[in-house]
Formats: sequence, C-alpha cells, structure tokens
Amino acid sequence: MTLLVVGASHKTAPIAVLDQLARTDQVRLASEALASEHIAESMVVSTCNRLEVYAEADRFHAAVNDICALLAKGAGIPVDELVPHCYVRYDERAIQHMFELAAGLDSMVVGEQQIMGQVRAAVVAAQDSGTAGRELNEVGQAALRVGKLVRSATPIDGAGASIVSIGLAQAFERLAGLGGTQPGGAAVVVIGAGALGSLTLAHLARLGVGKVTVANRSPSDEQGRRLGRGADVAGLNQLPELIADSDLVVCCTGATGVVLTTDIVRPTLIGRGGRPLVVLDMAMPHDSEIGIADLPGVVRLDLSDVGLAAADGAEPDGASAARRVVAEELTEFVATRAAREFEPVMLSLRAWGSAVVDEELLRVRGRLSDVTQDQWEEIELGFRRAFNTLLHTPTVRLKELATDRGGAQYAQVLNSLFNLAVDQVAPVSGTSDADLVDLREAERLREGVQ
Repeated sequence: MTLLVVGASHKTAPIAVLDQLARTDQVRLASEALASEHIAESMVVSTCNRLEVYAEADRFHAAVNDICALLAKGAGIPVDELVPHCYVRYDERAIQHMFELAAGLDSMVVGEQQIMGQVRAAVVAAQDSGTAGRELNEVGQAALRVGKLVRSATPIDGAGASIVSIGLAQAFERLAGLGGTQPGGAAVVVIGAGALGSLTLAHLARLGVGKVTVANRSPSDEQGRRLGRGADVAGLNQLPELIADSDLVVCCTGATGVVLTTDIVRPTLIGRGGRPLVVLDMAMPHDSEIGIADLPGVVRLDLSDVGLAAADGAEPDGASAARRVVAEELTEFVATRAAREFEPVMLSLRAWGSAVVDEELLRVRGRLSDVTQDQWEEIELGFRRAFNTLLHTPTVRLKELATDRGGAQYAQVLNSLFNLAVDQVAPVSGTSDADLVDLREAERLREGVQ
C-alpha cells in the first residue's frame, strides 16, 4: 500500500481554479474516492486556498488517475485542464506535506493559526464518515500533534498574521490611497458570521474600527450576543442600505453561490459624492461578482491579491525553527512506522528461533537426567540468554534498515535465510514490480507539477 496526496493549492493553481474546486462536495468526494478499487482509505482537506485528497492506495498511478478524475468532476473542469495545476506526493513526502500543512508552513500566510482547525476538521470528518482507516487516522493525528508542537516550541505564529490580517491591511491601504477614511472612522459591513467572519471581527476590533455590521442570512439577537465585539447584526436583504453607508465590505460566507452582485452594489453608489468603496472578498468560492471591480469608485480585492501581498512579506520569526521541528518529527514518525511494519518479520524470526531453542533444550534434558532443578533452570536461562544476545544486533539493525527505500528486500532476505512464514513477511514486502514502475512514473510527475 502507498500513502499519497493529490491536490491543488495557491502555489500551483490560479484563484479561478481553486474557486471551482471549492465548490466540490467534499463528503461525496471522499466517499467516491473510497469507492475506487485501488483506494482503501481517503480523507479530504479543504482550506480557503487548497483542496487535497489523501489516500491509502494499492496501485499508485491508477489511484492518482481516479482522484484527478473525481477532482475534475467535482469542479466541473476537464481533467486535462486541471492536472497541470495539481501536485502529487507519496509515502514520506505525503506525510511531510501534511506535517508542514498542519504547522502552517505551506499556507498562503506562513504561520497562520486557522490551518490547524481545518486539518482537524478534515480528520474528524474522515473518522465520522468512515473513509479513514488506521493509516490516515495515524498520519492525521500525528500531523495535528506536530502542528501543536510547532506552535508551542517556536514563535512562528507570534505575529498573529493571517489572510484576514493581511487582507484588511491591504483593504485599508487601498481605501486610504483613494482618499477614504482611516479605520477609526470607517463603517464596515462583514457578510458572513462563521469562523472567518468571527476572525474578521476580532481584527477589526484590534484596528479600532468605528462601526461594524454583520450581515447574515438568519440574523438574531442571540447571534449578535455571540459575535459581540460591538457589532450590529442585519439580514442580507438590508445589504443595499448598509453598503450605501459603508467604506469597506468584507465577504466571507464560505457558501456556494454569489451573495454580493453588481446589481446590489451599483445603486448604492448614487449620492456617495465620490466616496470610495472597497470590497474584500476572502471567501472560497467567492461571494462577490468579479464585475463589481468595474463600477466607478469601487475596488475589489480577493485571495489572489492577498496572496501577492503575503508573498511580498518576509517569513515570520520561527519559520526555520518550525521546519527543523517538522523534520525531526518526520524522521521519528517514519522510523517508528517502518519498524512497526517489520514487527511481523521479527515475530516470525523469534518464533523460529524459540522453536529451535525449545527443541534443543528438550534433547539436552533427555541426556541430563541427573541434574538438579536449579541446575537445569540455569542451563535453560543460558540457552535463552544466548539466543536473545544473538538476535539483539540483527533486531536493532533491521529496524534501522526498515526506513531505507529498499527496506522490503531485507524481509525477503530473512525469509530466504530462515525459511520464515511467507504470509508473515508479505505485509511488509513492499510493492510489486508494476507498482515500482508506477512510483517511478509518479516521481517524474511530481517533478513536473510539484
């Protein structure tokens, strides 16, 4: 079996492609992936700038083809147009990728905190739906542990940077450049009351924004109390009047379908007297029509603009230390995982050796009828101590060799040398020749689209 990940992110695909992928039914995607005859486990990780499918597969190339076809189907994009924007990683590289993802090292904004919650949600969803088995559960839990360790052991998220903080900074910078007001005197409308909306409210509060209104499909007094932070609550039907009196509109519903249209915004521009309006769309898929940017006095920013701003910034303090933590944890995890896979081989070897010792002790016992019980126990202890000593170095060395790329060959060598049970060696005997061909093809593919 091979652990692999196939996906697209802000590093490999334009926002338009990511926007289409974000419309995919993730629960259905995981279930359909599991229905593939080549996939035994599946898990979907979705963030505001990526969609990935992790899988435990018995045929690498066939599984990659199946996943790419499902991604293309869900996004409504032809496979041959989607594949150039995808990346593929397998085995140790796939594990490393998930560790880096949970640590915030692969995010649009390096070190952002929200990614941990998104990875956790993916693991829980895969557990609840039954698409993740032992392997993906183990890797997912390890990734969450590494992400938590990185944040406790390094200052990578000390600055609290996120797509929200960078997006708002960019929005107010554009607003000021157009002669608009400063945050303290700004009126802001936040469309969406979910996690991203709550984070936006927190940042607006830190910026000292004067007036904030949250527009949602089902506003309520309870929701207003939950959101707190001095924000008013209104319905989406009130958007025209809210926007007419606002300086900044932040879209972050995360729902499928456009919420803010050109037809809604255009009438609100009458009577503004040249007062600029900035629309910051941080939703994926997007909440606002792209054509809004063509309206006079209106600036529309989305995740592509936030990504450019994030790319221009320096990496946060602690990024290098975080990578070292990930590398150390990856080495330990891979070694432990590989050693565990070789346990059946060692158990078989010990069973064979114990049988030899037992047979020899039985033979010697028949010849030494005059020894006392204490003497016999000492003889038996000596036999078993010698056996354990002989196996100690091979056992330690085998655990070390298990992490090698060709580690499976050592299992076959042991089988040949000691005539171990084939069914005990088979689970760790690696891939077939055909699979090795697939892996070589995958390596070439990975170099091309990574």
